[in-house]
Amino acid sequence: MGGDGPPLLLLHGFPQTHVMWHPLAGALARHFRVILPDLPGYGESDLPEGGPEAMSKREVARDLVALMQELGHASFLLCGHDRGGRVAYRMALDHPQAVRRIAVLDILPTQAYWQRMDRAFALKVYHWAFLAQPEPLPERLIAAAPEFYLDHTMASWTERRDLSAFAPEALAAYRTAFAASDRIRAACQDYRAGATVDLAHDEADLAAGHRITAPLCVLWGGHGIAPGAGTPLDVWRQWATDVSGSAIDSGHFLVEENPAATLAALLPFLLAAA
Repeated sequence: MGGDGPPLLLLHGFPQTHVMWHPLAGALARHFRVILPDLPGYGESDLPEGGPEAMSKREVARDLVALMQELGHASFLLCGHDRGGRVAYRMALDHPQAVRRIAVLDILPTQAYWQRMDRAFALKVYHWAFLAQPEPLPERLIAAAPEFYLDHTMASWTERRDLSAFAPEALAAYRTAFAASDRIRAACQDYRAGATVDLAHDEADLAAGHRITAPLCVLWGGHGIAPGAGTPLDVWRQWATDVSGSAIDSGHFLVEENPAATLAALLPFLLAAA
């Protein structure tokens, strides 16, 4: 945590930790009280007990709302990348009183991903089905070479298809966190939840007509991994009442590949809540 001002919760994605926010944290802390947790099961956070349901975005969102309340923040600004973005939009749906504004980085809703899973997209995001396979298949395969798997995955999602966007200290932190077998299992449980209970929650909200009421900023990598057929704004307008955003010249890792452009897009949106 650091900085002063309105509270801002920043959530990381797979296969990273809160360290991913290091290029923006200092600049954001000049305007906000920045809180950067590791998601449950990732980094140095506790490991949820039980099956995939314990890693559902609904459960994680509930835990993080409780964390913010414990810190004295009944409502707050929210920004999530990748899996953190999924926790963020679930939080905005389930706890609208807590979320003042929300930004999601390089994702579509979970339901939209599964709905668009054709041959080309499945090849692009094969890990959605791989990591969701029954235990212990993906855990055993990844544990045989966790650093190779992490490095290959992260490089393949960047615009340059290499690791040059990542600071050596950050990359070392990701490798250390992902090397532990219990962290690999937690990540797999995260994706198992995405293929089951998270999808069910999304489908129920769509059927009931539930929408995100907080202003929503959608940023995506122009060379990222979100599927085509229109822009992400077209999809998110089905899920939220007030949507804005734009593409960033980067791959999937906007914050680390192009921090200047990401900050320039995020900061005015977040400051509008002040």
